[in-house]
Amino acid sequence: MRRRTVKDDGPDPIDQYVGSRVRARRVGLRMSQTRLGDAINVTFQQIQKYENGTNRIGASNLYKIAKTLGVEVGFFFEGMPDFDKKSKRGRKPKEIAEAPFKEDPLTSREAIELMHNYFRVDDEQVRRRLAQFVKTLARTMGSR
Repeated sequence: MRRRTVKDDGPDPIDQYVGSRVRARRVGLRMSQTRLGDAINVTFQQIQKYENGTNRIGASNLYKIAKTLGVEVGFFFEGMPDFDKKSKRGRKPKEIAEAPFKEDPLTSREAIELMHNYFRVDDEQVRRRLAQFVKTLARTMGSR
């Protein structure tokens, strides 16, 4: 079996998902790519490649990133769709999940501010309730 390469098929969807979770947490903490790179001893360009899924994050660097960002390693995999199984319509879950967005919503100023303020809430239970509220609101508003 031939090994999959970025050139052949583009970045692996799992690497992209993990990278997007790294970016979301970093942005929520208002941490620059340079600062995160310095903390784990890589360049900011390497952090960019990790975040867009171009380069796979090795286990040791994923652990260092998790510690630097104040989360468990499992945080980067939470909510990840099953990219190996096709949906009934033949599209992979990533394609379905991305359909409503023309571009990455985590890059907007509004999303960055939302993430920053969300992580400023110290009480974990309040954060969970807030996340559930937003999820419910999005479902309700999306059904119009």
